[in-house]
Amino acid sequence: MLGEAVMVLFYDIEGDDADHDDWHSHEHFAERLAVPGFLRAVRWVALDDGPRNLVTYDVTGTDVATSQPYLDRLNDPTPWTGAMMPRFRGMVRGFAEVLAGAGIGLGGEALVLRFTPEAGTEAALAARLGALVPKLVARRGLVTAHLLRPAPPPPMTREQALRGRDQAMPWLMLVTGYAAEALEGLAGELRAAAGVAGTAGRYRLHHMAAAG
Repeated sequence: MLGEAVMVLFYDIEGDDADHDDWHSHEHFAERLAVPGFLRAVRWVALDDGPRNLVTYDVTGTDVATSQPYLDRLNDPTPWTGAMMPRFRGMVRGFAEVLAGAGIGLGGEALVLRFTPEAGTEAALAARLGALVPKLVARRGLVTAHLLRPAPPPPMTREQALRGRDQAMPWLMLVTGYAAEALEGLAGELRAAAGVAGTAGRYRLHHMAAAG
């Protein structure tokens, strides 16, 4: 990750995915990356039954969620965005702090584990998974690993009102690599290390852009 935090979204689109991808790549990425604090935008698409779209925005910090430039943008959607928002389904969205991270760049294949720790176990869990992060990127075929802890939900805005209230962001473990086989079986290993069931999904890099 390029900053100290990341904004993450999981969702599906009703209707034509190609229409969504056109809007997302040619308008939405540019909009978001023009907001101070947004550093990089990445869209991933599902390789299994998880939500089709996983979008990550590297940001300077979780305070971007309540920054005035960001809220101004969300409360003044363009006509294209206004037409797209009602088609969003199952939106899980939030900002998260990077508790641990290692590696260089991004791999084209990703595994993401979503989970919610039991109350009182968060510190021990963060230490256990944080210690695993550098060991993962030392494996052949894997290049990055990040443990993400959710921040408080961002405020309601005009964009969110158009699509319906977002679901809260859980904890995340995001691992990327250049070899798909290196991610095989990793979901079970992460579940065991975390001591939680969690929901795992496999994704492929679809489009990436950086501010400036």
